[in-house]
Amino acid sequence: MQKRISDGNAVPINVVIIGLDSVLRGAIDRARPALQRELPGLRLSFHAAVDWDKSIKALESCRADIATGDIILVAMLFVENQIQAVLPDLLARRENCDAMIACMSAGEVVKLTRLGRFDMQAKPSAAINLLKKLKGSGAQKDRKCNQPIPCKSQQACRGLCNSGENRMAMLRRLPAILKYIPGSAQDVRAYFLVMQYWLACSDVNLASLVRFMIQTCASGDRAALRGMVQADPPVDYPDVGLYHPRLGQRTVTEIADLPEMAVPEKGRIGLVLLRSYVLAGDAGHYDGVITALERRGLRAIPAFANGLDSRPAVEKFFQKDGKATVDAMVCLTGFSLVGGPAYNDSVAASKMLDGLNVPCLSGHALEFQTLDQWRGSDQGLMPFEATIMVAIPELDGVIAPSVYGGRRGGEVEGGSSMVADPVQVEVMARRVEKIVTLRQTERANKKIAVVLFNFPPNAGATGTAAFLSVFESLFNTLTEMKAQGYTIGDLPEDAAALREKVLTGNSDRYGTDANVHATISVDDHVRNEPYLKQIEACWGPAPGRQLTDGRSYWECSLAMS
Repeated sequence: MQKRISDGNAVPINVVIIGLDSVLRGAIDRARPALQRELPGLRLSFHAAVDWDKSIKALESCRADIATGDIILVAMLFVENQIQAVLPDLLARRENCDAMIACMSAGEVVKLTRLGRFDMQAKPSAAINLLKKLKGSGAQKDRKCNQPIPCKSQQACRGLCNSGENRMAMLRRLPAILKYIPGSAQDVRAYFLVMQYWLACSDVNLASLVRFMIQTCASGDRAALRGMVQADPPVDYPDVGLYHPRLGQRTVTEIADLPEMAVPEKGRIGLVLLRSYVLAGDAGHYDGVITALERRGLRAIPAFANGLDSRPAVEKFFQKDGKATVDAMVCLTGFSLVGGPAYNDSVAASKMLDGLNVPCLSGHALEFQTLDQWRGSDQGLMPFEATIMVAIPELDGVIAPSVYGGRRGGEVEGGSSMVADPVQVEVMARRVEKIVTLRQTERANKKIAVVLFNFPPNAGATGTAAFLSVFESLFNTLTEMKAQGYTIGDLPEDAAALREKVLTGNSDRYGTDANVHATISVDDHVRNEPYLKQIEACWGPAPGRQLTDGRSYWECSLAMS
């Protein structure tokens, strides 16, 4: 139990925390009343960098707090425009505050760190040189992971030198190593302890983090506060674990400890979560996905790994003896499977997916705008979101990207807890269900559509992609599919014959540039097409003039079964 300071003896102290997104806002709001009872002079403010592009008020509020901050903590600041928005303010305040701690950010931000005698802009101290020796020289490489190895042997690092798991283990060891080294090593130790608190920022650890920074960094008129708070050590949570909204405790480490479903199980879905949202108690968006899947009889296995490397979670919970134990995987982090918003290792991620060998879908929750702003925007995702949430994950091999949640409200500043968007979550759950059903269907009963290049359309350009042997590839693909048990029907004798069937067939009868496989009634099209007005506004009244005789539309294709 922390001891309260009387209001009459309250010493003002301004602690400013800056992060990328709003995941810790709720934890900070819950911790603030208890901390202010202990320290009546405490002003604790939190700012999310994702707010600044949409709200000048949010940015100005952050700058004002930096200008008066006594202890300033900056984490996950790596986007260039976000850095430049506050970098001059941080530089101006650096020498005038008790401490500025920057971690897990771009290099120019991390170098702002000044904590006691630990100054990242000064000449390296003996403690820093010791850490470099512990990590190993840049020339010392592990042939397996191709990264600087922080240990003496493969056995010691278990071949995980290139993974977040090993880096987190090293982070936990460093404070113990530095504990008994005098001088500036204690300030270096404090820096790594701050990182430990931050990376496991539950409500408990968040409150302890604030106490620890005051206990360690308060100086000048605030020095007396050091002895008036006592920070508990960081609570250690599983690096790799499972989450479920119906769990009595927040996380477990065994699938058997997950609650049972109320309906029969039709399949299993591995969900990749971010540990930070789970520990911060801001997992409403995950809850919505889990509930929607389980309502359809798909048992969710919601797993997380510390850091931004999902491989340990996938290997532990989605595989057994090298084979998949799930029917599909959905990455709900919005980031690359190996890496985060600042980097990705698509080679490692692709290798992992090859070993898992199940469909992997990508879902992203909005943090750079609210759900209301996204719905009301003609643009949808912003360019930065499209890059880190869609383009980069696709390099891993994930498919079907979709928005499934975010924060409510039209205003960014302040935000709300994360929630699932009911419509989007149902779309995702239905898509996953269909993929699982397809995966469980016998090959002979699956219906396969092949789409060929055809541009410009209706100009005899079908299958004419430059420098690609389209019909040879199609023929070989169909031949292999037939050998593997798909119902293909009678194949032409070779690629040339296949080309003739597709491009000629009955084309003379209809006066088309390719074989007509089916006709569609214009009346049915006009009656049933939900976007008819939009189509006609662009292309004119139905039926138009292409691939139609006025009564029917012609579908140019070739049925192989």
